[in-house]
Amino acid sequence: QVQLVESGVGLVQAGGSLTLSCVVSGRAFGGYTMGWFRQAPGKDREFVAVIRWTRSTAYYGDSVKGRFTSSTENDKNTVLLQMNRLKPEDSAVYYCAASQATAYTNSPREYDYWGQGTQVTVSP
Repeated sequence: QVQLVESGVGLVQAGGSLTLSCVVSGRAFGGYTMGWFRQAPGKDREFVAVIRWTRSTAYYGDSVKGRFTSSTENDKNTVLLQMNRLKPEDSAVYYCAASQATAYTNSPREYDYWGQGTQVTVSP
């Protein structure tokens, strides 16, 4: 079992920045793939970023590429999502997730564990 706890609830103006954190605990999560997703009201869950604990390379969804950066703090069991140049359309509930897949994956169906979600609101 893996537990994910997110933090970083935020209200920010367009153009601003916000960092979300996801603290991970449980068995052998070091081999997991970690993803960030978001879901706005009435929309499907959207892929944001994916990263692995053993590699610094991350991949991003098209809508956030160049503005968002994901990283890991392995000594703190934490995954970060740094969000810059935020837009109103970035407003959503953001989720951290863990997948037992050994490859990077952007499909929510491939993820086995999910955090509780944290609201991000970007005002115009």
